[in-house]
Amino acid sequence: MDMPVNVPVDNPNADTEWNDILRKHGIIPEKPPSPTPIIEEAILEGRRLAHENRLEGKDLDELDGLEDEEDEEFLEKYRYVSSFDRAYIMYLMVHRFRRRKQRLAELSTITKASLYGQVYPLQKPDYSRDVTEASKSSFVLVHLTSSLGTNIESRLLTELWRDLARKFGDIKFCEIRGDLCIEGYPEKNCPTILAYHNGDILRQIITLKQFRGQQTSIDDIARLLVDVGAVKPNDYRILRTQDHSAHRRPDNEDDDDDWDD
Repeated sequence: MDMPVNVPVDNPNADTEWNDILRKHGIIPEKPPSPTPIIEEAILEGRRLAHENRLEGKDLDELDGLEDEEDEEFLEKYRYVSSFDRAYIMYLMVHRFRRRKQRLAELSTITKASLYGQVYPLQKPDYSRDVTEASKSSFVLVHLTSSLGTNIESRLLTELWRDLARKFGDIKFCEIRGDLCIEGYPEKNCPTILAYHNGDILRQIITLKQFRGQQTSIDDIARLLVDVGAVKPNDYRILRTQDHSAHRRPDNEDDDDDWDD
């Protein structure tokens, strides 16, 4: 009967030619995979996400400074590019500069026009002044709310209204109970959205069934803003809203739990 052979092994995890031979013959187990690639991948993913989110919450001055830093980094790399490619790179830089000026001009215009930034509660006697007259200088959206706390759609739209008011500060978002605004206004019609501009009603939407009911999101209302002309389709706030909504929870997930108080 063959007796087992004791093979001297200093460190079974060391990368030596002797250990490779022992592993090949099954005398010692294979070396466990190094965690380094996983760690490196996680670091790269973290840097990627940080780069993608670098514009979040920055004002005009901070955005301008960030672009200056990125331009300097780009020019440093440009020094090592072959002369054959430089003409094309210069074309790209000019195109980028023009887009940058256009984007900063748009941001500046939006910032100057952002007079509101909150939801304004309405009183019936002031409706003409605060809505009809105000719509002659900016778009005004009114939410006719339910008088019942059990109306889930109305409660949902109230929350969305607050987020929209913060995001689109150049649009005036208002709110008033439907039965206080219009005597005898049917509860079944709440919530109702009224979009005003130049003193006229552009759109009236009764309940959220025209969107996605209780699954309605900021993205859905943002499309309404585009439809009525309150914002442009290429407005950076619309593009960011669409990007965020692409990562929202699937529609078949149960979102009603948040409103079952």
